[in-house]
Amino acid sequence: MPEFMSSFITALGQHSFLQMALAAGLLASVACGLVGSLVVVKRIAYLAGGLAHMVLGGMGVAVYFHSDPMVGAVISALVCALLIAWVSLHWQSRQDTVISAMWAIGMATGILCISQTQGYQVNLMSYLFGNILLVGSTQLWLMALIDGILIAAVLAFYKSLEAVAFDEEYARLRGIPVTLFYILLLCMVALTVVLLLQVVGLIMVIALLTLPAAIASHFCSSLIKMMGLATLLGAGFTTGGLMLSWEPDLPAGASIVVLAGAGYLFALMIRWLWQKRQHLRLHQNTRQDAHQNTHHQDREL
Repeated sequence: MPEFMSSFITALGQHSFLQMALAAGLLASVACGLVGSLVVVKRIAYLAGGLAHMVLGGMGVAVYFHSDPMVGAVISALVCALLIAWVSLHWQSRQDTVISAMWAIGMATGILCISQTQGYQVNLMSYLFGNILLVGSTQLWLMALIDGILIAAVLAFYKSLEAVAFDEEYARLRGIPVTLFYILLLCMVALTVVLLLQVVGLIMVIALLTLPAAIASHFCSSLIKMMGLATLLGAGFTTGGLMLSWEPDLPAGASIVVLAGAGYLFALMIRWLWQKRQHLRLHQNTRQDAHQNTHHQDREL
């Protein structure tokens, strides 16, 4: 067993904060697998990224008024999800511009509010880049509650969410209220963003939200399988990132995202090699068939 792995396992049995960090990573993986798969299939990563950065505004306002920043994050995330849904449905032609403006305003508002609150300048970095090692029992219960809500939503509305994610026109023909489920999907993304705040921070939320699902999409033929594999990959990346960061004392959130990015590049390489092999096999079969046909024609002559 490598030294960094044995050192992490030993520390895991001794430190409760590390156990909580590992639990937070596993809880985050569930949300990444479920919602990240829908984000990748629906191709709304840009909307999810904008939503993640807008949340800082609500957190900053909560901090300024000496409230729990996570409560501000939940409220602002849901409000921003509804705003993005409204923009997407009514201002389709200017969607990118409006969401970019909301993105910038949200972050600027959060930074201004936090900067004017005594004692919170250091915490700004943890909001932006996360610190999974500081997750406490309250945050764990909140993450578990959000996971429960997301699992219940997927179980209750899986077919409708799948139809809306893959083909809105087909969903409308089936009589599915597309607008309602689109809003539900964005609210699910909002809750996932809040869940991931402590793990990788606002800056890198979009990476952990999409990379496991993007990898799974190369190897799965159905959405439910994609969700399952993305959840397992997310668990592997969060656990592996914690393990790699422990001994050299590296930022855990950044380590998790780098590991996920490396996994994505590796998956792309495997996919490319497999497709190349399939192409070569098809080419060889075609040449063999052509040779056999020519030989058969020569025999007939």
